[in-house]
Amino acid sequence: MSAVGLEGIDHAVQQTHIWINEVDKKLGWENKPRAYRLLKTVLHVLRDHLQVNEAADLGAQLPTLIRGVYYDQWRPATTLVKERHVESFLARIDDAFKPDPIDNTSEAVTAVFGLLSEKISPGEIADVRHSLPAALRALWPAEVSVDSPARP
Repeated sequence: MSAVGLEGIDHAVQQTHIWINEVDKKLGWENKPRAYRLLKTVLHVLRDHLQVNEAADLGAQLPTLIRGVYYDQWRPATTLVKERHVESFLARIDDAFKPDPIDNTSEAVTAVFGLLSEKISPGEIADVRHSLPAALRALWPAEVSVDSPARP
C-alpha cells in the first residue's frame, strides 16, 4: 500500500505528472502549469473535433485523471465542432494562451499529438487521425504501426 494508502489514486496522480512532464520536456518550457494547460486545451479541442463515439474511444484509453480533464465540461450535443478547420483548431488553443501566447502553436499541438501517439494504442491513434481533416492530420507526427503496442 502507498504512503497515502490509496494506490489507485497515487498511480493516477503519478501518470498525470508523467504526461505533463513529457509535454513540458518536448517543448522545453520548464513550466509545468503551462504544459498542463496545453495538454488540457488540446485534449478538449481534439475531443470537440471528433465524432462522439470516436471521442469516447479515445477517452477510454486515457489515464484516470487525464480522462477526467478530457471529459470536463463536455456536452456532446453542443460542443461538437461542425466545421473542422485547422485554423479554428489552433485559434482555440491560442485563445487559452492569450495572457502568455505560444510562440508556435502548431509545434505545441504536434508535441501533444506526439505524446498521444506514444501513450495510446496505435489502432486508436490511427482511428483518431483518420477521422480528422487532412490539414489537422498534418499536425500529427508520422503514423505508427497498428501492430505495435502502446507504451505506458
